[in-house]
Amino acid sequence: MAVYTEVTDDALAAFLADYDIGELIAFRGIAEGVENSNYALRTEAGDFILTLYEKRVDPADLPWFLGLMEHLARHGLSCPLPVRARDGVALRRLAGRHAAVTTFLPGVWPRRVRVEHCAPVGAALARLHLAGAGYGAERANALGPASWAPLLARIGDGADSVRAGLGAELTAALGRLLATWPASLPRGHIHADLFPDNVFFLGGEVSGLIDFYFAATDLFAYDVAICLNAWCFEADGACNVTKARALLRGYQQIRPLAEAERAALPVLAQGAAMRFLLTRLYDWLNTPADALVVRKNPLEYLRRLRFHLDATSEAAYGL
Repeated sequence: MAVYTEVTDDALAAFLADYDIGELIAFRGIAEGVENSNYALRTEAGDFILTLYEKRVDPADLPWFLGLMEHLARHGLSCPLPVRARDGVALRRLAGRHAAVTTFLPGVWPRRVRVEHCAPVGAALARLHLAGAGYGAERANALGPASWAPLLARIGDGADSVRAGLGAELTAALGRLLATWPASLPRGHIHADLFPDNVFFLGGEVSGLIDFYFAATDLFAYDVAICLNAWCFEADGACNVTKARALLRGYQQIRPLAEAERAALPVLAQGAAMRFLLTRLYDWLNTPADALVVRKNPLEYLRRLRFHLDATSEAAYGL
């Protein structure tokens, strides 16, 4: 989440007039994240999130994202529910951007990931994968393997301005992982961005999952690999195998991984690390100086990528 587009009081008042959520009480920007402009709303009806869609979000995909959230909520997953205006439409326009209001979820995201967070997150991810069944529309993963080489080409010499030799290292690693990327594993709708700031906890339990704007139809085990990268590495770059084992145990209690999925975890984790390294690297080089957003260090994912390249089996992750 972030703020790229400012919304005036008058524009917001006119926008909210189409909804039955009462008068506006409070309104503030949310600085976390990198993709969309987000605001916390408090009205007479309660708390909501207002999102203005920016950057990599294709407007043509927005009905799919909002429909997926509605589907998941109907099937028992705690996630933001799009709020429809009086005309029944959830996706609207504000300040020259596509925009939507969603319900607010209680809870706090873990600023410091502990082992006890990991099993509930794994279970929540598995429930998401199962709940997505029946949402018939598919969406190709715009940031999947086919996008990584073109993105690295766009970064070009900028990679070496961040770290000497980085471009060549990424080129070699990308060639290696793409040559062994699995194609026939179980697939369905995935979150694709389930980082700690997208998971809320209350009383030690997951209270909600947010930010579905990278969701896509892809390999379930790739989504697991994204979570391993996001939840199971320490500040010094070391993999915490205890956390990884807990996350995988939590996932498998709800949806057991097939033998082929387990065997593919090292290369899937390489791909997950590559995807976030490349997008963070691109954003590091291209984020506007005046954006209210915290840039994320791409080199954190270089250390993770190197770990996965050295992993020889699922045993590296505690299985």
